[in-house]
Amino acid sequence: MKKKNQIILLAAGVLCVAVLTPKLSAADIAMPSCCGGMTTPMASDAGTNGVPDLLATCPVSGEKLGEMGKPYTFTYKDQEVKLCCKGCKKDFDKNPEKYLKLIRAADKK
Repeated sequence: MKKKNQIILLAAGVLCVAVLTPKLSAADIAMPSCCGGMTTPMASDAGTNGVPDLLATCPVSGEKLGEMGKPYTFTYKDQEVKLCCKGCKKDFDKNPEKYLKLIRAADKK
């Protein structure tokens, strides 16, 4: 009888986990480590009137823009900046001049 109760409790626990665990989409599984668990797409900032960013990749992570949904876009010192996700903004803010050099080099090509 004890073993039967253990099996029933185990099955109930597995069922609860299956029901309460959110389903992962292909985009969630493909996320690089820079986005660490972000599951919702990020909207771009509305007012981007700066110099266009012509880079096809995220200057922070190197990921191709658009693979994870719409790029996170904002303006920094009159320069439009496109990142693969909002998670990369923290790294950008630590050393923005480093990433602006990459963006401006691509704009000159």
